Amino acid sequence: MNSSMRKAVFFVVLMGIAYVSWAYMIKPVNANLDKQKAQLEAQMLKLSELEKATLAMRDLDNQMTELKNAVEFFNSKLPPTSQVHKVLEQVTVIAQKEGLKTKVVRTMPQKNWNNYVEQPLKMELQGNFDSFYSFLLELEQMARITRIRDMQLKKDPKNEGVAIAEFTVSIFFQDNKQVASQS
Repeated sequence: MNSSMRKAVFFVVLMGIAYVSWAYMIKPVNANLDKQKAQLEAQMLKLSELEKATLAMRDLDNQMTELKNAVEFFNSKLPPTSQVHKVLEQVTVIAQKEGLKTKVVRTMPQKNWNNYVEQPLKMELQGNFDSFYSFLLELEQMARITRIRDMQLKKDPKNEGVAIAEFTVSIFFQDNKQVASQS
């Protein structure tokens, strides 16, 4: 064997060792490394989803607290059934204070809802339009929840500057059965 043949065999053996080490050592390690990188990326993705879910959970907690506060606020504006006559009295006092004459106050059937009861009252007031407007503004400022619907405003043909207002005012109050079950 001459020297060039030895060099060629040595080169082939060296290349064979390089190929064997690549095929049996480096390639499996790289495959394992790629697999671990993929697992790490999947875990990072799950972690970011978990962080988003945690933030959403905090937001839900805040929203639940806000909703509970809102429910408590509106419940505080709903008088118990025993105080409905006081709210009606306040409405008539406001009308009298504004110089309006109460012609008709008629109780209509109660409407039971989930956590509250609506007591509609048919009313007819007579007086100056400005007084009626002031009455509506003051009614809106009451600490209790009321609603006016089916309002008809007519001019009194007999008296100049006098308006007749027919409307239904609804007074909302707590359902005693619901209040007892929550206690």
